[in-house]
Amino acid sequence: MTAIKHTLQREVFLPSEERLFSVVHVTKEGKKKKPCFLCTAVTSQKPAQVTLYQVKKSDKSDALKKKTAWPLRQIKLLDAKYIDRDVGDFEIHIDKVYKWVASSVAEKNAFIQSLWKSQQQLLHNQTALESLRLSILPDQVGGTMGGVQGGGPEDDESSNWKALSKKEQSDLELLMSQCDFAISNAELFAGQLTKDLSVLDGANIHSIMGSEDQVIEMMRLLDRGCEEAEQIEKKLREYEIVLETVKDLMDCMKDKDALINIKNKNHRKLLEELEALISKLSLDHTFVKSLLDGDLSTPRGVHECTLAARAILKCHNAEIKPALCKMMAVQDQKKRLTSYKNAFVKRLSHHLNNLFIHQPSSTSSSSSSSHPQQSELKLPTHTSCYKELLPYCELMNWLKIVDVEIFNKLKSVYTTNLSKLFGQQVKDFMNSAKQQLTYKRNNLSANPGSATLSRKLMSANQTSSNSSINKSEGVDRNNAKNSEVNREGEDVFDQIYEQVLTELEVWCVAEQDFCVKFFNLDYTDQQQQLHDDVTNNNNRSSTSDNNSSDSPWVQNVCKMMYELFLSLESELMALEAFGINLNNYNSLCMLVRMSGHVLLTEDVGSFLSKTFATCLVQIKRNFDRFVDSLIQNMRECKTNKKSRLGILQFVHKFEEFARQSEWVFRSTNRRTDLDRAYAKLTSALFTEINRVANESQKSPPEVVHFENYHRIFALLSELKITSLDAVKKEAKKQYQEWMQVYVVAYLGQPLEKVHQFFQGVEARVASGMRMEDVGYQVQFNRQELKRIIKEYSGKEVKKGLELLYKKVDKHLSEEENLLQVVWHSMQDEFIKQYKYIESMINRCYPDSNIYFEFSIEDLLGYFSDIALSH
Repeated sequence: MTAIKHTLQREVFLPSEERLFSVVHVTKEGKKKKPCFLCTAVTSQKPAQVTLYQVKKSDKSDALKKKTAWPLRQIKLLDAKYIDRDVGDFEIHIDKVYKWVASSVAEKNAFIQSLWKSQQQLLHNQTALESLRLSILPDQVGGTMGGVQGGGPEDDESSNWKALSKKEQSDLELLMSQCDFAISNAELFAGQLTKDLSVLDGANIHSIMGSEDQVIEMMRLLDRGCEEAEQIEKKLREYEIVLETVKDLMDCMKDKDALINIKNKNHRKLLEELEALISKLSLDHTFVKSLLDGDLSTPRGVHECTLAARAILKCHNAEIKPALCKMMAVQDQKKRLTSYKNAFVKRLSHHLNNLFIHQPSSTSSSSSSSHPQQSELKLPTHTSCYKELLPYCELMNWLKIVDVEIFNKLKSVYTTNLSKLFGQQVKDFMNSAKQQLTYKRNNLSANPGSATLSRKLMSANQTSSNSSINKSEGVDRNNAKNSEVNREGEDVFDQIYEQVLTELEVWCVAEQDFCVKFFNLDYTDQQQQLHDDVTNNNNRSSTSDNNSSDSPWVQNVCKMMYELFLSLESELMALEAFGINLNNYNSLCMLVRMSGHVLLTEDVGSFLSKTFATCLVQIKRNFDRFVDSLIQNMRECKTNKKSRLGILQFVHKFEEFARQSEWVFRSTNRRTDLDRAYAKLTSALFTEINRVANESQKSPPEVVHFENYHRIFALLSELKITSLDAVKKEAKKQYQEWMQVYVVAYLGQPLEKVHQFFQGVEARVASGMRMEDVGYQVQFNRQELKRIIKEYSGKEVKKGLELLYKKVDKHLSEEENLLQVVWHSMQDEFIKQYKYIESMINRCYPDSNIYFEFSIEDLLGYFSDIALSH
């Protein structure tokens, strides 16, 4: 162990200027790990710091290193455990319990003893010492751990040892400097010190004996002091008796003063309570006069009555303790106040009832002019009625609080009388709108093309081709005029319908705001529910019908507004039906306009939003019916056996629908319903084009296909409808494929015998014969090829092309003007065949000087001359 201590001191603690105090070789309890050392070390600096270290060997080398350090002050308990047994287990409680097993009992005891000494001598800390003693049983004191608990004399001396002070150290150095042999002969120096101590003890004894008289005098003075102290104590007891008497008198006076204060306080509280009660139940005489006789027909009288009603309501709602309510005076005053209140309720309800009954007669209803052009499409305002009734707002609120039954009766009188007026005004307003629509539509039918919209329509109807004037020009012009009338009619309807919705919105919102303020209606809680209802209606309108009864009217604002405007919803739907009867395309305008107003009125007015949403559902149904009717017309389309088909009638209808729809939806982002309609229409359109083309007898099916697909592609390219990009690509593909099928079918093989000749050549080559050897076959020799080629002179070829051009001209319609496009495709196909034959001649009959009488340039000239001549 000495060697280990020396090694630890040199390698571990000396570099950190610490001195090893004790060490024990341990392992952790219950775990098989490398052994380690628990060491206590003290610093060389003052004040000394004692630290408990866990020292282990490094994993990479055998060098000893500190792993964990705990200041000795942090030790809470040192449990030696089983001191009566020969075991090395012990525990140290710091931040947690550390269980160790010493390599031997002797090492454990020596370490614990050293730890205890460190606490006593260096730190003077008794906490850990007490913990150590508590961990050892009383019968173990003086046993194995006797040294730890101070049982041995040596340990007593060491435990009582104290370090020399600086003065003692200096005196000792002075004494040793006076004796030359103090260091060389310690025994002689100790004997000399003993002699000096004996001399000093004798001197002390003589000094004490010489001062005996002074000691006696001091004792006498002490006796006198004790007698004086007894006299003072006696006086203090007398004073204490007198003070006790005075205390009793003072306590008695204090109790009397407390009773007087309590009495005064009670009187003061009673007075305050009575004053508060009187203040709560008192009503000023002027207020009483206003309640009983106040004038409710003048603004000043209404103001005075309002103040009086406010005051009596305050008295009526005053909080009074239940005990005070049993007083007769309080009960009498309450009865008096109730009589005032009932009298005023009767007067106020009678006055307001008369105002509500006579209000319709004082309001002028809308009157339509005899001439629709001179009538102004505007609803009458009720501003004067609002100004007359608004001063009574607070009184109506007061009435709602004090007597809700009478308040509800008055509200019913208001809605009953005003609903008749509003119903008549809405009816007259809608009739005026219908008259203007009829009048302006008749004018448009008589004078079409005078508006700016006609010019826009003519520009939209221009095609990409620049063909010359032909027979179809008159038909196109008539179609443009009809479309122009429709477009202008739709624009007129759109303007009037927008004006109707705007007027209704302003009119209904004004009435709703008045009702909310006048009748003190609270619809904040219902607003979110109504918003959800409108949203659900809009979402379901495109897929299924929505019954308005699915979302019942809530009370307060919606209920009252519904009672006031009973006929508004039916009149709006009647106007929608009237617009559709004028023109089915008006459903597009109504869909756009009503959708915008539904979104606007969601935050402005719940009733109007609900009404518009219900009408929007009906408009959406009408729009869907219109789209379904277009599809049904496509399915019912029949072919004409005596004439060419050209552009089919339902393709014209689709073109008209697309142009009108894009014009109407140009300024709105609500295209969901329109895109869905486009999808249904284009799907049916492609299906019915194929059906009609297959049923065609006069026109070739290929022509019906590519002409109508070309018209659809040109329309979609012009309108640039994003949702129909895929349809546009498909229309272009169908148009090109069917035109190519037509070109191949009707152009055929103009050099037919030459084609047949080389088909036989290709068959021989396919059987394994080389191309150079084909010319040696009798039926495929050069003379035979020259003979066949001579049959196709340039004049004969041009004559055949002229006949082909006439045939193509008969097949194609002048309406779409695709003749030159088809003729150019036939030219390309002919040149392709010509190049194929030239290639086969060069490959199978090289250096044969076999050529056609005409060249590619001649062919191009033939095709150009034929096109220009017609």
